[in-house]
Amino acid sequence: MRTTIDIPDALFRKTKATAALRGSTMKDLIVEALEREVHPEKDKSKSRRVKLPVMMWKGQKKLDLSDFDFDDLLS
Repeated sequence: MRTTIDIPDALFRKTKATAALRGSTMKDLIVEALEREVHPEKDKSKSRRVKLPVMMWKGQKKLDLSDFDFDDLLS
């Protein structure tokens, strides 16, 4: 379903930037946030997953370890 909402400019920019950093779309980010708000019981299964930090360096480079398989280090 398509709808129109008014979002404050600062929140819009932050949402758009957050989606871009995650490699996602604003639509997907907003839908995920609404699902967590409307159905918080569904989010409990994801609570065991830990998000690792994204480290920022000079020149805007980042090291994102969220998809890194640490089990490979142990084998």
